[in-house]
Amino acid sequence: MKVLIVDDEPLARRRLASLLASIAGVELVGEAPDGQSAMVAVDRHDPDLVLLDIRMPGVDGLEVARRLALRESPPAVVFCTAYDEHALAAFEAEALDYLLKPVRRERLLGALERVRRYTGEAAPPSRVEVDGKRQRSHICARVRGEMKLVAVSSISHFLADAKYVEVHHDGGSVLIEDSLVSLEEEFGERFVRVHRNCLVARERIEGLGRNAAGETVVRMRGSVGSLEVSRRNLPQLRRMLREL
Repeated sequence: MKVLIVDDEPLARRRLASLLASIAGVELVGEAPDGQSAMVAVDRHDPDLVLLDIRMPGVDGLEVARRLALRESPPAVVFCTAYDEHALAAFEAEALDYLLKPVRRERLLGALERVRRYTGEAAPPSRVEVDGKRQRSHICARVRGEMKLVAVSSISHFLADAKYVEVHHDGGSVLIEDSLVSLEEEFGERFVRVHRNCLVARERIEGLGRNAAGETVVRMRGSVGSLEVSRRNLPQLRRMLREL
């Protein structure tokens, strides 16, 4: 799927570009800072989808969407805006979705799936299927301004920290903006929750034990050592270990 980003805020464009870079089957073909430039970019790149801000100088996003809708083969439009009062006008302009900033990865994924259904595009083959659900083979993170891909098979555990999640893998650790809940939903067959803030790779577990404070911990292979297990998650973890 070819995607064009239209937003007058450079930081907003960079954030969307970063999110798109982590999604299989998506190609960012261009960016535009205003409505007039957007029309030129659509002619130049022929995108399948335009991620479109609403409030911009000159030609605003709603007018861009109306103009695109008049074309014989218009691209799909998904609005990305900080204001929720334009939702009705957005759908009247034939937008497929309406995302509020800051755009979360889960919502963007949902919007892309909606676009795929609309255009008839097949889901990207680079995600593996587990029980009928697509999973990423890699996690994408931004490290010092660059994109880094981490193979899911190399990850020992996910650890929630404030608004970020730490991805601990064989080569170190990186921060991502995915929620722990969404990661559990996507990778529940490979990772198990041991604490409200931690998911661990099932294949990396060596067993259960206790630390110096008498708390139950899960022992992990490699340099990870052990991680605390909450009382709430202990019964589920014990059942899982008996079935391995």
